[in-house]
Amino acid sequence: MELEPFEMFKILAVETRVKILELLKSQGPLGATEIAKQTSITPAAASQHLKILKQSGLVRSERKGFWIPYAVNVEVLEKYRRLLTEICTCGCQGKGNWKEKELEKTSLESLRRYEKDLQDELRTVRERIKEVKLK
Repeated sequence: MELEPFEMFKILAVETRVKILELLKSQGPLGATEIAKQTSITPAAASQHLKILKQSGLVRSERKGFWIPYAVNVEVLEKYRRLLTEICTCGCQGKGNWKEKELEKTSLESLRRYEKDLQDELRTVRERIKEVKLK
């Protein structure tokens, strides 16, 4: 299902959904009960958020007996990351790179956050490479 950008950002405006995506990105596939436990919400609430994330295409699942593991759909997440990068105002002009003058006037805390984001992105790319190699 192809969503309009405003619909995707509306889905991601809910903090719990973002936490679920972060959890799945960092830990890999998880069931609704484990997601509920780690995000301190009820299993029913986790299931509702997962349903919305799955309908949006951000999350995928494949039943394995009684267990349904949910995982991030990297391709869809990357598509919307690129879209956001194109409209961001950090000075990167959609390339994901900060201009030199932007880096010069950026605080140490912001630079560390940026470094962490880049490391997370690199980890995601490496995981995706592994997935593709296994196919």
